[in-house]
Amino acid sequence: MQTQKLSKAGRTGRTLRAGKALPLLLSVWLAGCASYAGISSDRQVTDATALQTAASLPAEQGRWPAPDWAAQFGDAQLRALIAEAIDGSPSIDMAKARLAAAAAFSEGANANTLPRVDASYAWTRQQYSGGALVPPPYASSWQTENRGLISATYELDLWGKNREALASSVSARRAAEAESEQVRLSVSSAVARAYNELARLYTLRDIAQDEVAQRTALARLTHARAASGLDTEVEQRTAEGDLDASQAALKALDGALLATRYQLGALLGRGPDRGLAIARPAMGPGDEVRLPGNLPADLVSRRPDIVAARWRVDASTHDIKVAKAGFYPDINLSAAIGLDAFGFGRFLTAASRIANAGPAIHLPIFDAGALRAQLKGRYAEFDMAVANYNQTLISALTEVATQLAQIRAIDAQLVDAVHAEQNSRRARDLALAQYRQGLTTQLTVLNAETSTLARAQAVAQLRMTRRDRQIALAASLGGGYTDSARVAPADVAMRAPVPPAAAGQPQ
Repeated sequence: MQTQKLSKAGRTGRTLRAGKALPLLLSVWLAGCASYAGISSDRQVTDATALQTAASLPAEQGRWPAPDWAAQFGDAQLRALIAEAIDGSPSIDMAKARLAAAAAFSEGANANTLPRVDASYAWTRQQYSGGALVPPPYASSWQTENRGLISATYELDLWGKNREALASSVSARRAAEAESEQVRLSVSSAVARAYNELARLYTLRDIAQDEVAQRTALARLTHARAASGLDTEVEQRTAEGDLDASQAALKALDGALLATRYQLGALLGRGPDRGLAIARPAMGPGDEVRLPGNLPADLVSRRPDIVAARWRVDASTHDIKVAKAGFYPDINLSAAIGLDAFGFGRFLTAASRIANAGPAIHLPIFDAGALRAQLKGRYAEFDMAVANYNQTLISALTEVATQLAQIRAIDAQLVDAVHAEQNSRRARDLALAQYRQGLTTQLTVLNAETSTLARAQAVAQLRMTRRDRQIALAASLGGGYTDSARVAPADVAMRAPVPPAAAGQPQ
C-alpha cells in the first residue's frame, strides 16, 4: 500500500514537472529566436480627401467616363480601331503574360498552406563494403534494393507565414489585374489621340487646299492684270512664289498624314500598311466636360494605376509579416509508409514494411543577421510602395486638374478665335474684290490671305487640341474602370505593421 502511494506520488510529481517544463521549453525556444526589435516604418499612404483639391477640381456633378468612352465622339471607326488595338497590341499581350505569372504564383502560395502527399519508387544496384557497417552475408556483395514509399508532410504554420504569403500573392495578382487594365487604357487612349491627330491633319490640309485654290486664283488675276499693264512682273512673280509655297505646305501635310497612319498601324499591332486602309475620321465634339462629384475619394478606385499601387502596398504589408514569421520556429509534421527489401522476391511481403512519423522543428538562433537584413529589405520595399502610391495619387489628381484647366482655357480662346477668323475672311474677300477693281494693291490682298490662313489654322488647332484634352481627361479619370475587389481604407493597412516590444510576441 505504501509502495502504491509512493508510486502515485512519483507519477504526479513527474506530471507536474512535465507540465512546467513545456511552457519553459517554449519560452526557451522563443527567447532563442533571432530578434527583429528596432526594425519598423512610419510611412503612410496619403488620404485622397486630405489633399487640397477643392479649387482645381470642383464638384460639377458630372459623370465618370463609361467603359466605351470613345463613343461620345460619334465615330464608329474609332471604336472599331480601339477594339482592334486591344485585341492585337503586343503591349496587351505582355500585360496578359504578367497577369498569368501572378496568378500562377498565387496558386503556388496557396499550395504551401495545404498538406502534401508524394509517392516514390527507387531501384538501386549496389556493392556493399566488407569493412563498414553492413554485416555478412551482405558485406562485400552486390545487392539490388527496391524501395517504394508514400509520404505526407504538413507545416503547422503557427505564426501565419504561409497564410501571409498567400495573402501577399493575392494582392500582387490583383495589382497585376489593375496594371493590365492600365495598359488597356493606355493603348485605347493612344489610339484615340493618334486618330484625333489624323483628323487634325486632315482639317489643316483642307485649309491648305483652300489656300492653294485662293493663291491659284490670285496668280491668274495678277497675270491678267500684268498683261493689261495694271501690274508689273514683280507682282506676278510674287503671286507665283506664294502659290509654290502653299503647294509645298500641302505636300508637307500629306507626309505628316502618312506618318500618322503608320503610327496608327503600329498601335493596332498590324504593321504600317494597316494604317493606309483607315478612312478619314468623322469625329464629333464629344460630351460636355464636367467633373464628377466626390472626385478625389472615388478616383482611388477608378484609376487602374492607383488601384495597382494600393494593392502593391497591401502586398508589402503581408510580405513584412512573412519576414517576421521567419524569426520563429517552424514545425513540420511528416509521415511515410512503404516497402523496402533486397531483391524482388521479398519486396511485397509483410516483413518489408517500413513506416515513420513525427515532427521536425527548425529554430533560428544565430544567422549572422540574415533574417534582420531580409526584414529591413521588406520594410524598404514597403516604403517604396507607399511612396509610389502617394506619387501616383498626386500625379493623377494633377493630371485631371491640368486637363480640365486646359479645356476651360481653350473654350475661352475659341470664342475670340472664331470671331477673329470671321473678320479675317470678310477682310480678305473685301481686299480681293477691291484688287479686282484696281482699288488696292496685291500686298494688301496677300496680307489679308495670310491673316485668314493663320486664323483658320488657329481655330482648327484649338478645336483639335480641345478634343485631345477630352481624350486625355477620360483616361485621367480611369476610362470607365472600377476596381471589382476594391480596397477600402479600413481593409488595407495604412502603415507597415509595427513590431511588438518583445521578439517572443509574434504578430
